Amino acid sequence: MTPNLQINPQRLWDSLMETAKIGGTPKGGICRLTLTDHDRRVRDWFRAECETLGCTVTVDEVGNMFAVRPGRRADVLPVAMGSHLDTQPTGGKFDGVLGVLGGLEVLRTLNDTGYETNAPLMLVNWTNEEGSRFAPAMLASGVYAGVFDRAFADSRQDRDGVTFGEALEAIGYRGEAKAGSVKFGAMFELHIEQGPILEAEEKAIGVVQGVQGMRWYEVNLTGREAHTGSTPMTLRRNALVGAARLVERVDRIAHAHAPSAVGTVGLMEVKPNSRNVIPGHVFFTVDFRHPNDAVLDEMEKAFFAAVEEVASALKLESDAGKIWESPAVRFDADCIAAVRSATERAGLPARDMVSGAGHDAAYIARVAPTTMIFVPCAGGLSHNEEESTSFDECAAGAQVLLGAVLDYDRRFADGAA
Repeated sequence: MTPNLQINPQRLWDSLMETAKIGGTPKGGICRLTLTDHDRRVRDWFRAECETLGCTVTVDEVGNMFAVRPGRRADVLPVAMGSHLDTQPTGGKFDGVLGVLGGLEVLRTLNDTGYETNAPLMLVNWTNEEGSRFAPAMLASGVYAGVFDRAFADSRQDRDGVTFGEALEAIGYRGEAKAGSVKFGAMFELHIEQGPILEAEEKAIGVVQGVQGMRWYEVNLTGREAHTGSTPMTLRRNALVGAARLVERVDRIAHAHAPSAVGTVGLMEVKPNSRNVIPGHVFFTVDFRHPNDAVLDEMEKAFFAAVEEVASALKLESDAGKIWESPAVRFDADCIAAVRSATERAGLPARDMVSGAGHDAAYIARVAPTTMIFVPCAGGLSHNEEESTSFDECAAGAQVLLGAVLDYDRRFADGAA
């Protein structure tokens, strides 16, 4: 039988609030962009806390951190827990962080009680999950899973021209282990839902079945800069007008595949960005998501056709391309069953669901059995300083994480393979 261990909710909450000070914003959120000094500080904190528990911490060549607590058996791979400690520029206290600190609380609870698992346990902090500073998202878990190589990751640049490799070296977190060489046998990722469903249905836990497909695009439109007062409307090549029309097209394409599709233009740069100069160049990003990859193919085709149509009509030069694709993912049935069992033992109301957001688990599912555990967030709000998850919701998520990991660990008892 799986033991009836209980996490310490106050200790978990205190750790969430303590780390929220690293990069904390005046509005109560966190700005802890990946590979900044704030990221270095929280990494240092994480390493110290894990080593205090007797864990061995390994860092790989793209900055992923792996803390291992020994188990009864050294001949089986660890059961991992993990998420990320980096945030959006205006991020909240829980996105990603809950998954890492919830895992840390699991390790603390086991240490408190002297409980020895059959398999070793591992806690992972994945680098650059957000993709806010260095695109694409989930970059280092992607390198771990073989989706990207180290050279690709190192070459990614932020908007100031700093590369991922340079930033990683600057904070001292370029590890010696080759990406993918630190092995584990399964991974469980605890996370806030980042959507409104659990709260609306008054469910405490989301038993995540998979992740919808995601695609990111970048577009450059080039027209001609000219004086706003002396250039007739009929002779203008206004790149911003083209961008505006394409923003509307992105929205229209997503609505055409409702209710499951979403489409967003989230970043735009206008040049020369002067009030009396017709914009000559616009750069913007597009994010399309849907649980069905075939539908994403249709959305992509419609978008590229729209770019050509709008650019031609306005006499603009266009350069549009897909920079990242994450296919739809189905999680492991045994891992899902462990989460469901832990939820039932905890007596928590739950529902099955598919993740609308991308997570490191989406890439890890390619190389190891994986699933996720969701808890509600107020109003479904995330990637926002007002992001909020309650004391009790965080505790429930960490408790289910503990139960799921111990349930999965039972398969390694008594010399089982």
